[in-house]
Amino acid sequence: MPNIVIIPTYKEKENIEAIIKAITSLPIAFNILIIDDNSPDGTAGIVKTLQRSLPNLHLIERPGKLGLGTAYIAGFKWALENGYRYIYEMDADFSHDPRDLVRLFKACKDDGADVAIGSRYISGVNVVNWPLSRVIMSYAASIYVRIVTGMKIMDTTAGFKCYKREVLENIHPDQIRSVGYGFQIEMKFIAWKLGYKIAEVPIVFTDRKLGVSKMTGGIFNEALWGVLRMKLRSIFTKYPKR
Repeated sequence: MPNIVIIPTYKEKENIEAIIKAITSLPIAFNILIIDDNSPDGTAGIVKTLQRSLPNLHLIERPGKLGLGTAYIAGFKWALENGYRYIYEMDADFSHDPRDLVRLFKACKDDGADVAIGSRYISGVNVVNWPLSRVIMSYAASIYVRIVTGMKIMDTTAGFKCYKREVLENIHPDQIRSVGYGFQIEMKFIAWKLGYKIAEVPIVFTDRKLGVSKMTGGIFNEALWGVLRMKLRSIFTKYPKR
């Protein structure tokens, strides 16, 4: 079983069926794991209905909103236990084009990347339907992370990625400290410190058309302060190179 796409959800009833069907129609087979945080709008119920006809669609239901990072950690553990080779992170709201999953897969399988990032900033600023203030905030955050950490990654906060399983086995995601969007940064940072090859695949990021964004100022601030704490911890941590 080579491919599993992990999609955390909270109140995504407008998008969930369409995103699942878009992924299952791709020319390469991708299994899907939905991590739903007790969505009050019935997101999990829609997934359960689809499971009747889609045997490669899986669901983990959690009791409430427990954070983006913990959702992915739960998904990573499940994917590793079930033998998947390539493990993906993706949003449910079509901000990530499902067709780009194929490009991330090829970057790891054919081009030798250990981690492939769907990058908004590797070839300019490729963001659609965001207000200018949010584009500036996001781009500035990536610059800030590069300065603090030393990583040469243009889109340090990206949430659209493919990992080879051995990367996750050696990162030990359950030891990640960040919970919100800082989780995305910390995962890249540890993979980089471990010496894995990280490739950025240019994508166009399109803001959601349906549903409500989960981004808040508090999440953004958590990521910024978390980067400083992460950098300080790394000074006292040994990272065995691959």
